[in-house]
Amino acid sequence: MKRLLHLPFSHLSDLTQLLRWTLLALPVGLVVGSACAFFLAALHWMTHTHGEHPELLWGLPVAGILVGWLYHRFGKGSDRGNNLIIDEIHQPGGGVPARMAPLVLFGTLVTHLFGGSAGREGTAVQMGGSMAGLLARWFHVSPQNRRLLLMCGIAAGFGAVFGTPLTGAIFAMEVLIIGRVNYEALIPVLVASVVGDAICTAWGIGHTQYHLEVAPEDGLRAAFDALLLVKVALAAIFFGLMARVFAGLTHSVQRGMARLVSYPPLRPALGGAVVIAMVYALGTHDYLGLGVEATREGGVCIVSSFEPGGATPWSWLWKTLFTAVTLGSGFKGGEVTPLFFIGATLGHALALLMNEPVALFAALGFIAVFAGASNTPLACTIMGIELFGAHYAVYFGVACFVAYFFSGPTGIYSAQRTGVPKRAETG
Repeated sequence: MKRLLHLPFSHLSDLTQLLRWTLLALPVGLVVGSACAFFLAALHWMTHTHGEHPELLWGLPVAGILVGWLYHRFGKGSDRGNNLIIDEIHQPGGGVPARMAPLVLFGTLVTHLFGGSAGREGTAVQMGGSMAGLLARWFHVSPQNRRLLLMCGIAAGFGAVFGTPLTGAIFAMEVLIIGRVNYEALIPVLVASVVGDAICTAWGIGHTQYHLEVAPEDGLRAAFDALLLVKVALAAIFFGLMARVFAGLTHSVQRGMARLVSYPPLRPALGGAVVIAMVYALGTHDYLGLGVEATREGGVCIVSSFEPGGATPWSWLWKTLFTAVTLGSGFKGGEVTPLFFIGATLGHALALLMNEPVALFAALGFIAVFAGASNTPLACTIMGIELFGAHYAVYFGVACFVAYFFSGPTGIYSAQRTGVPKRAETG
């Protein structure tokens, strides 16, 4: 009888907690979703402008000096980007500065206007973390709730910028600790990500649509194919190794630039000069910018890699080099969209070698290289389902999990902590 009497009060307590979390996450989703909408609209304009005026590339070194100087003069730790937010969630300290949002927004737009090879996830997540930190200070929330708000900022930024709200929520919980998912903020991150994506869409922002051809008679789930599964696992090993190479190369370029150039604002200037040299050495602009859509007829891009003949056998390598130099020298943006490009074009090449559908392996590479580089296999499996449909969900999971296993002990986010090692020690 006592249990029956206490049951309604227990439910009432749960409902109160759910309402409190929702009210905590709602303003983050509203603000970050609107900010991402502005960012994506401005980024589209910058990308289009550079495509119309490719000669802007010659201004990349000067743009690098400007971006580098702004961060050197006003950054005060903001140059650590996503790693600063992750560290603040692990161990709250000085907080995420509000200046991070305008700095990374401006730096990313300038980078893309002048042709740097960078992405957009880093900008969205940093804007989300910065705005969430600002809201936490305005509302005088407790340190524990401040951590939750920062996770909400990550989720809202990621979910809104890619149009993948479930992925955004899981990414915010999975990216903090390698091998563990932090369910502490389960409801808040879900609310923030869903609201952020909805607000971004309400502002009229669309996202690229990807299609995998599925015959109606195939049903909701692809039939089990042992040979295809083996090929997917084999390809995933290459995806994981590629993620490891990308992370290692980008960090190496960053360290090399620091040793070579003592004055930080000059590092992106040198990187910009190297990018220009690579463009003219290869004779193509295909590996500049986001790379989602081609800036010329017949150009290589993420969308084209889903079609036979839409990428060269070495497109993944060129994009890796362009992005490592751009980001490693100090330009702003993110690693994720370039990783999508690298994975999709590598998947395209492996599909031709294995005599399998190009679109399927491009999709597998798209999510699996990012899964390995970010150490978020669960989030990337869900991303595959949100972007490409659930028909090949099993193959998405295999690709992401195997790539994660082979991607090495670290990744693109140096602030991640290791909860469960990928390889258990033997002895």
